[in-house]
Amino acid sequence: MTWIDPLDCPYYLVSRTALLMSTRFKRMLVEAGFKQVKPAYLWALLSLWRSDGLKVVDLAREAALETSTMTGLLDRMERDGLVIRTPDADDRRTLRIYLTHEGKKLQQPLIDLALLMIDELLMGIPEEEVSVVNDVLRRILQSPAE
Repeated sequence: MTWIDPLDCPYYLVSRTALLMSTRFKRMLVEAGFKQVKPAYLWALLSLWRSDGLKVVDLAREAALETSTMTGLLDRMERDGLVIRTPDADDRRTLRIYLTHEGKKLQQPLIDLALLMIDELLMGIPEEEVSVVNDVLRRILQSPAE
């Protein structure tokens, strides 16, 4: 049997880091009074802040989620008053996702909070090392292994 040391395993390290960041961001959201916002909403919100009115399938692709997962996420975001779903003018079978007034006004405060969380977690790590990690992770995400 082959032993894998978790501290030498990229899968473990990336998974644990993502969990740490999500947990910290969730705590910061609550402390800042954004109880209706969940860390999982961030990628959908970032996409909609850049291009409001995306189709569900396009939003899922941009947020790197399966369409079925995005549907559940949108159910919660709609319940929390951040988005609305509207039939597409050209194809009523297709839904477009639009930010509500509440979803729009959260843009700068949530971006600022996310950047603060990242800065806090990366404190003391040289910028050059962070750049290398980002480059490696981008290459992994762009690899044709999917």
